[in-house]
Amino acid sequence: MNTLLESDLFLLTLTVGLYCAAGALYRRTRLALLHPVLLTFAAVIVFLRTADIGYARYQEATRVLDFALGLSVVALGYLLYKQLERLRGCLLPVGAATLAGCVTGILSVVYIAMACGAERQILISIAPKSVTVPIAVSVAGPLGGIVSVTSVVVFCVGIFGSIFGEWLLRRCGVRDPEARGFALGAAAHGIGTARAIELGAVEGALSGLAMALMGLATALLMPLMEKYLY
Repeated sequence: MNTLLESDLFLLTLTVGLYCAAGALYRRTRLALLHPVLLTFAAVIVFLRTADIGYARYQEATRVLDFALGLSVVALGYLLYKQLERLRGCLLPVGAATLAGCVTGILSVVYIAMACGAERQILISIAPKSVTVPIAVSVAGPLGGIVSVTSVVVFCVGIFGSIFGEWLLRRCGVRDPEARGFALGAAAHGIGTARAIELGAVEGALSGLAMALMGLATALLMPLMEKYLY
């Protein structure tokens, strides 16, 4: 029985099946707390703990999903291409917003963690929290971070942004659809972008743009900032 539970096919099918079921539940209820990524995340953890299956075995079995996730980075270039016309007249504000979001996103979590006594390896692991997983682990890994910690933190940030991001923006008086979309993509990467698409086409487009630019900025700036922060 354990051999069946640990097989590549079973673990891969289980992961995809749980996500599809969670997605169907979310579409029926539209409750933010029932976000499919959050539900699948929790369900997989419970299953692995109950079946006594190590994360390394699960990661090996679902490596095809990691490969597909890596391919999604290529799609960010397409998002940038699709938004070239929109960028032509606002390169300066978009660039400034991306730079501010990147630096603020890194410094905020690093200094809070430092105040709590976190060690350097943890600081590096959590610093790229606001970009999509393939870019975050590609940045944190070579600098000495723990990629499993990076992945978990990125997922948690994305889920938090998806659930509370739009509400926080509304409470802060941010009503402009372009600003809301850009903020969700810059702070909560792909999961935030999925939420932005639900809000509207403009929000979704700007969120995708912000996600792509934040990934590029983080990949370029974090190795430079790492020398002075940790």
